[in-house]
Amino acid sequence: MQEIHFVFKRYLKHTLTLLSIYCILWGFTPYKAESLGLILGSVIGIYNIWLLSRKTNQLGEAVLHGRGLKSIGTISRMAAAVLAVAIAMEFPELFNIYFVILGLMAGYLVVMIDLLIHNTWRGEKR
Repeated sequence: MQEIHFVFKRYLKHTLTLLSIYCILWGFTPYKAESLGLILGSVIGIYNIWLLSRKTNQLGEAVLHGRGLKSIGTISRMAAAVLAVAIAMEFPELFNIYFVILGLMAGYLVVMIDLLIHNTWRGEKR
């Protein structure tokens, strides 16, 4: 189960790199609401990926010990995404709702791209 921890750290590194790019965009471009939307969505996206990796680790431990797990936190992740959208809708002058949604998806895009690259690299080693 340690592999999940290392994979999450790799995802976190890539997502934090994107987050720093969004912060630079916020500071140096006139697109403040769009940049803040990406930042808010990415922060919630990082939380969702952390929660997913933690629940996946708990599921693996439960399977090893012959126990079951009630859920993998889908409701919690959905609630976090709804919270981000609610914040964007409450403050439309600060956050662009479309970019909040894009920021929420950015973490999962990082996961898919990293998985594709990692599997391609591992396939070349075989």
